[in-house]
Amino acid sequence: MRLLRWNLIGMAAFLCGALSAFGQVSKVWVADNGDGTYKNPIINADYSDPDAVRVGDDYYMTASSFNASPGLPILHSKDLVNWRLINHVFRDQEPKTIFAKPQHGGGVWAPAIRFHAEEFYIYYPDPDLGIWMTKTKDPAGEWSKPLLIAEGKGWIDPCPLWDDDGNAYLVHAFAGSRAGIKSILVVKKMNREGTKLLDDGVIVFDGHDADPTVEGPKINKYNDYYYILAPAGGVATGWQLALRSKNIYGPYEKKIVLAQGKTSINGPHQGALIDTPNGEWWFLHFQDKGPYGRVVHLQPAVWKNGFPVIGVDADGDGTGDPVLTYKKPNVGKTFPIVTPPDSDEFDGPTLGRQWQWHANPEGRWAFPFPDKGVLRMFSVQQPENYKNLWELPNLLLQKSPADEFTATTKLTLTPRFEGERFGLIVMGIDYSGLFLTNRQGKLSISRATVKDADKGTAETETNSQMLSSNSLFLRVSVKAGAICTFSYSIDGKTFTVVGEPFKAREGRWIGAKVGFVFNRPAKFNDAGSADIDWFRFEK
Repeated sequence: MRLLRWNLIGMAAFLCGALSAFGQVSKVWVADNGDGTYKNPIINADYSDPDAVRVGDDYYMTASSFNASPGLPILHSKDLVNWRLINHVFRDQEPKTIFAKPQHGGGVWAPAIRFHAEEFYIYYPDPDLGIWMTKTKDPAGEWSKPLLIAEGKGWIDPCPLWDDDGNAYLVHAFAGSRAGIKSILVVKKMNREGTKLLDDGVIVFDGHDADPTVEGPKINKYNDYYYILAPAGGVATGWQLALRSKNIYGPYEKKIVLAQGKTSINGPHQGALIDTPNGEWWFLHFQDKGPYGRVVHLQPAVWKNGFPVIGVDADGDGTGDPVLTYKKPNVGKTFPIVTPPDSDEFDGPTLGRQWQWHANPEGRWAFPFPDKGVLRMFSVQQPENYKNLWELPNLLLQKSPADEFTATTKLTLTPRFEGERFGLIVMGIDYSGLFLTNRQGKLSISRATVKDADKGTAETETNSQMLSSNSLFLRVSVKAGAICTFSYSIDGKTFTVVGEPFKAREGRWIGAKVGFVFNRPAKFNDAGSADIDWFRFEK
């Protein structure tokens, strides 16, 4: 029965992927070269701290989502190269009252996904609250309400292990900013259900001397050894460790198994060591690309002298260098090209999974309107003493999908209140955007930019122009280095640049995002609407 059920789930996931392949495939980044090879990053978008699990012939990945909702993405693949976004674990982040407002840099940090007793488990940390657990039998279906299994400030990056005798353990690290300690890994005993910690833990690795800021541990058991894979040395500059021991509490042998070397792939670490059914080994990890976020790479891995060697070890020292292109994993078949979604025609009854709010959403902010084939957004009242967009929850955004792209949207704005303002924005600690503002019944377009939005800096508005139509096209073109140029058009053919180029900047632990915001300055018993016809990425 278990095999039959997983065959059915796998078939359903494959059919969904096939349908996607015959539908939308990204026009700006495809990792599958179509000739039996792939290029890195396999996902050129901000899926930070990836972890993955194989069940049968199917691979499932999750990643950090921080303060964004819906949160905890679930991606599916048949070949480790082509990934489809199939679900999010939750719509609202717990506790709901806290995450009703943006909690920049808080929320879901590095999660771990595992399969145990015919259920998927995800353990994730909130660095301000503790460690949460959620589970399901179907990763594309409903997940259980997250359970806070341990309260603790600064407890991060948990990963469970169910041992051969049924005993359960949890390894995690510490965030110095909250816990006041860091650069150590601890193992704690759990109850067998994985719902409660039973002790205060044992230090199994101290990285202070040679491996500072060790974190992100992932624990597995292979050939009677416990292996903990953990990054060290910092997000943008670090390396990947592999630790092994015959005893879960150590002592652990240590080896650096992946480092940047002479490549352009900085800080290659933190992710999932995963096998294929025919015995190949691979490693998923991220690379920090500043304003583009932390993108996902896939590296080959081989076992040598009891340790995994990740990437290509040209000099034979046991430490691999990351690859930019490589042959695809041998999974016995060739599967259709699939990419996470980016463009959206807004024709269906649900919002595309690529879109996330900057906090738990309220149902009145936006609605799919399939009869008209649009997403209808409504203006939201700004809080008192409003300074800039950093404090607003109703930002509807998605991740940057490539280093270079053009994003264009077609919309019709129907304002109903003085000062209502709709924007196409690139949002980070610095942000900029094109804003349409209702001024005495007439519509104007302008650029607004903020530097250090997290410090409450006020916007600088420039290049205000009156418009002759409330139906128009807004565009942002992004070049290498995250240089953004904003423009608009009435006819969709001739575009007028507004303002100077803007260099995007990352948010707090996330890349800059692109999307929409619609606000008004005061209370009103109705709201203006923006009908967004489509949003398209092109090269």
